[in-house]
Amino acid sequence: MSGKSFLKKSGPFLLVAPLFLFICLFFIWPLGSVLTQSVSDNAVARLLPETSKVASSWDGESAPGADLQVAFVTDLRAAATDEQAVGDMVRRLNSAQSGFRTLMSKTLRAVQETPDAPIDLVALDRKWSQPQYWKAITDALSPTTDRYLLAALDLMRNDTGEIVSQPPEQTINVAIFGRTFWISATVTIFCVLLGYPYALLITVATGWKRQALLAAVLLPLWTSLLVRTAAWFILLQEQGLINSALMDLNIIAGPLALIFNRTGVIIAMTHVSLPMMVLPIYSVLLTIPKNLMPAAASLGAHPLRAFVRILLPLSFGGIAAGSLLVFMSAIGYYITPALIGGAGDQMISSFIAFHAQNSGNWGMASALGIVLLVVTIILYAVYDRLAAQRERSA
Repeated sequence: MSGKSFLKKSGPFLLVAPLFLFICLFFIWPLGSVLTQSVSDNAVARLLPETSKVASSWDGESAPGADLQVAFVTDLRAAATDEQAVGDMVRRLNSAQSGFRTLMSKTLRAVQETPDAPIDLVALDRKWSQPQYWKAITDALSPTTDRYLLAALDLMRNDTGEIVSQPPEQTINVAIFGRTFWISATVTIFCVLLGYPYALLITVATGWKRQALLAAVLLPLWTSLLVRTAAWFILLQEQGLINSALMDLNIIAGPLALIFNRTGVIIAMTHVSLPMMVLPIYSVLLTIPKNLMPAAASLGAHPLRAFVRILLPLSFGGIAAGSLLVFMSAIGYYITPALIGGAGDQMISSFIAFHAQNSGNWGMASALGIVLLVVTIILYAVYDRLAAQRERSA
């Protein structure tokens, strides 16, 4: 094959190669890492190799044999110098069986004080004679787990392996997801109510007026999200511009509570998300012939009836696309609720950040992120199906 022929055939692939590499590095690889973290559980297995070999012979119900105890002590002595890894193991075991933190502290201290002598774990602490503690260890020896994904939905496995709901005092994630979706849906509705008339106004405007209206939508997109949120933080304060203006106009007697609550979060998020609603609707409205509404009026249709029966259905694609963009971006908001909202207004992204940064529980953070990813994929699939049905019907 000649050089020219090779370039002619491979040219299109070489052109898209940088884009493909970008997608792999900044989309596929991070998603794969998140998915792996959500089902990975090697905090215990990598420190207890000898225990893993012996554990297969234990029936899981009776008191552990001497060989299992010896293997466990051997592994603890080998891992005692790695405090970070031991800490991760203790946190993992304590999450599966309460009381492990105290028990492991006593056991590790005994292992360090007697580096060569054998240790009778049962004599050290009678908890080591209880099968549930050893069951927690043997269950954690598997390199993969579904505990994080189940915990993200407030589920767990009981002693028989069945999936059940977590105790009421431990359930929080489902409520946080519900709050996240409710706030996102509310913001989406407000964006539709505000964005559609604005997009319609841009469509009917001409000349410099249209340019000014478009600039008002586009300029905020060129401003940092943190800056826009900080601006709302100033505007919504008790002595901020909004409350001051309302009191100067004698509309209110005292300042309204607009910050550190749900109201402020929705106001700020609506402002931030509004361009993502206006632009898709505007792009669809531009494609609609301008003579349809005058034609309906000439046939005797009331303007409101003509809007509901003609313009609104034809612009549904833009509304659906804008709603999808706003909702999918809103469920992942972190900065705005953190600065504007109170403790009861934090969304799921705040808890993902907490697990990743504060508690170091990357498995739980990844599992919560996977749930958001699945919701986003489902929403996109529903939108794609609705769009396909509309195209076939058209």
